[in-house]
Order: sequence, then structure tokens, then C-alpha cells
Amino acid sequence: MLPDLTDYAALRDAFRWRIPDRYNIAVDVCDRWAASAPERPAIIEVSQDWRVTPVSFGWFREHSNRLANALRARGVGRGDRVAILLPQGRAVLTAHLAAYKLGAIAVPLAALFGVDALAYRLEDSGAKVVVTNEAGLAKLGQITHPLPELALLVSTEGPDRGAEGWDDLLAEGSPDFTPVETTPDDPALMIYTSGTTGNPKGALHGHRVLPGHLPGVQMPHEFMPRPGDLAWTPADWAWAGGLLNMLLPALHFGVAVVARPVTRFEPDEAYSLIQDLGIRNAFVPPTALRMLRGAGNPRGRYELNLRTVAAAGEALGAETLAWGREALGLTINEAYGQTECNLVLASSAAIGVSRPGSIGRAVPGHDVAIIRPDGSVCSAGEEGQIAVRRPDPVMFLEYWRNPEATAAKFVGDWMITGDEGVQDADGYVRFIGRDDDVITSSGYRIGPGEIEDCLLKHPAVALAAVVGKPDTLRTEIVKAFIVLKPGQPGSPSMVSELQNFVRARLSAHEYPREIAFRGELPLTTTGKIIRRVLRAEA
Repeated sequence: MLPDLTDYAALRDAFRWRIPDRYNIAVDVCDRWAASAPERPAIIEVSQDWRVTPVSFGWFREHSNRLANALRARGVGRGDRVAILLPQGRAVLTAHLAAYKLGAIAVPLAALFGVDALAYRLEDSGAKVVVTNEAGLAKLGQITHPLPELALLVSTEGPDRGAEGWDDLLAEGSPDFTPVETTPDDPALMIYTSGTTGNPKGALHGHRVLPGHLPGVQMPHEFMPRPGDLAWTPADWAWAGGLLNMLLPALHFGVAVVARPVTRFEPDEAYSLIQDLGIRNAFVPPTALRMLRGAGNPRGRYELNLRTVAAAGEALGAETLAWGREALGLTINEAYGQTECNLVLASSAAIGVSRPGSIGRAVPGHDVAIIRPDGSVCSAGEEGQIAVRRPDPVMFLEYWRNPEATAAKFVGDWMITGDEGVQDADGYVRFIGRDDDVITSSGYRIGPGEIEDCLLKHPAVALAAVVGKPDTLRTEIVKAFIVLKPGQPGSPSMVSELQNFVRARLSAHEYPREIAFRGELPLTTTGKIIRRVLRAEA
């Protein structure tokens, strides 16, 4: 945790990592609190019809123990992958805790993923278990190729389609369970992240990923925990932003987290939730903040009592920063990181670390620099690539079953992010852009390769290229350039058909919002698409 100091330089000088030789995320965020304050709320569920139900640390200890015992009885153990395909709610956390206690690896999957996206991740991870609901079972039932390592389906809505029922499984498991001993470097969690070429990669993290996140959460949330803190994020807990920027760190601090499953972000509903629950700390992606801003000034319509708002995933922008001060009465603190190495830069208005146009300064405990291609550190004001020096507890262990991609992520001891930036003489970093083709849309990092592969599965498509097009609301939107097969019409109905094709197979945030038909695409002599030409056109 950060020392309670108000001077940034003193914070950096005083901070030391203190991660024990034996450390387990579930023991830290659940059992530790359940032993001393079992009735303390961990999650506050808000249902679709606005019923509010606190769920205690004691409840989570008992039910994660039951699930761990039941999974162990079915052969699940250390190193096995447990996929979790659920919206925000108690079942998500219970499944994570059970996996950690078993020494297994939790694989969170976003509920908005389509069939192809799920099939790839389940096959690549070799998931042994999937915990999901009826909607998830319906998607899994459409996967046509075999998943030989998948041995158990669990449905929170009862036995169906070959899945065992969640309640039945918990009922048979004992409420007593001794978590396996894990070290900080033992694998705990794997989140798939999109790249510029090929398929998504599984970023494997050790149990140390949680303590590694703590100073990066405390800085933008201004020394959480404080009396009265109550946390919430609209981000899916399957993403690093929802899981590691808010859920697990807040529970470490004993701060309850509001859980509300939604299919789309609605500004007025978000304002009502913040007001009615008395939410004090929010992690809100910049696109959602822009949507809140577009819904009008909340003053006079809602009584908000926010203490901190953090944003990450894309640049916030000076206008949204100014709106936050006017409409929310606080300075929105920005942060920066990647799934592979998250929350390494941050701002914190409470200690005077805030500068419009900047994504912050290095969080205490992390060595962040702008480097040249040879790994040397850039001078102040010189553009280069944002990089983080290893070892670092928040840094990923490896890309799952992909040593070549893991090695390519480093230049010496610097983990390169693929993002270009400039650092000024005071240490503030300004984000310039990506040196690759990853698209940032509504806070999501989207790799074009997966979308292109999906489009090529459509019988009318001969060639496809995907780029990001600048957008004032979402930062970028996905734009696809398509070469159709002979005899196929480039009509508005074909645009809709292709959009729906991608939306159904990948996810709602990855489908191309714009499609342009071309007779040919710009290619290199080796047959690679020259995306910079298409980006310039977009």
C-alpha cells in the first residue's frame, strides 16, 4: 500500500514492495476479511428491477469453499483453467475465489463475446471448466469443433444442455476448505488481449498481480480506503479494467463493490445508481464519461456524493476533464496500463499530480520510461515507446503457450507497450498513439486480425482489412474495407449483413461500424495489407 504522504517525490522514495513468500488472492480478498468481519459486505448486488442485496465476506468464504470442494471432487486442481462467462454478480467472484483456492487459473470471458471468440479462447486455454448462465450455454452450444480438454459445464440457472446446476454443485461441497499454498509467481489469472496480427493472446498473471495493482489503484482513488468508500465500475469484470482496476483491489481494502449486470451503458441509469447507492469511488472508461457528459449536467437532477473517479483505457481529453470538475465537483484521475502490465502511470489530484493532456506520472513501485528502439531511454520531450522495466509484480508471466510472442514483448529488461509517448521534464507522460494497428474503441483494445478472419468466413468476402477511424465519442470506431467475390453486390443490405455476421460471432464492440467496398486493397510485394494507406483514408 502507498504511504499516506501528500508529496509525490516522498511517496516514490518511501514506497517498497512487501509481497510475502506465500500469497493467494482468494485468501487476501476474502478469507482474511471473513475471519475478522464475516458480516461485512463484499458485494452489493443491484438487480434489473433495482433490488439491493448485500453479500458478505463470510458468504463468499463459505460458497467459494463449497465450489472449490465440488470442483476438486471432479478432478480440478493446480494449473487447470476455469473459464468464467458471466455478467457482474456474486457468481463471478465466487468462481474466481474457488479457482484461486484450488491453485487453478481463472480465465474471465466477456459476456458479449460471440461464438467464434469463445471457441478460440476455450480451445487455446484448454479450459477444463466453464461456469456460465443460460445465455452462455446457448452460445457454447453453437461451437461446432471439439474442445477435448473441456470436462465440466456449470450453469448458474440450473442443469441444462449437459451442464450441472450451480446450486446442486454448491450443495454437495463442504463449507470447509484449506486453500492450496501458492507463491506470488504461481499462475492465477489469464486474460486474453488482442494483438495486431494473428489471434488474441492469453496474458498469464501470477497471484502477485493483485498486490502489484494496489498502488496504481490507490493513486487515482486518492488513498483508498477512506471511511465511507463504496466502489463501482460499469466495466465488465471479465476485462482487466473491471477486475483489476476495481473489483479485486477494492475487496483487498475491505471496500464493498456494487454489482449490476447490464448489457449497455445508460447514462441516466448510471447517475441513478451512483445516487441511490451512495457510490463514492468509480472507475469509468472515458467513452462512458463522454456519454455521461452528453446526457447533460447532473447538478439539480441527481444528488451525487462521489469522492473519486478514475479513467483509463484511452486518453480522457481536456474537455472531459473540465466537465468532471464542473459537473461532478472533482478532478477525474487518469491512469494507464495494459492487460500485460496494468496501472503503471496515474494522476492524483489529491497530491497535485494532475496535468491536462497527460496520462500521469509513474506510480510508485514501477519504473516507466520512454525508450528508443534500441532500449535506450529518451530525453525529455523526445518521442518514443512507453515501456516498463522488469521485474515488476504487476507484469504478466508470459503469453500462454506462445514463447515467441513473449520474447518479442521485451527489449532487454524493458517490456514494450506498443504505445508511443513523450515524457516531460517533470515526469508526466503524454500519450501520442500506437505504433501498431490495435484499435482503441470505447476503452477496448481491438486487434484487426480477429475481425478480418471473421469477415473472411462470410461466403461473399474475398478480402478484408480493418483499421481504426477517429471518432469523437469512442476515440476510434472499427472500419472495414472489403473486396467482395465476383457477382456479390456492395449494397447497404450487404453492409448490414456483414455487420451482423461479425457482431454475432465476435462481440458487439468489435463489429465494423463502417464498411467500404473496394475492387482491390493496397498490398506490399509480399501480400501484406498496407493499413497505413487505409488509415489515412479513414
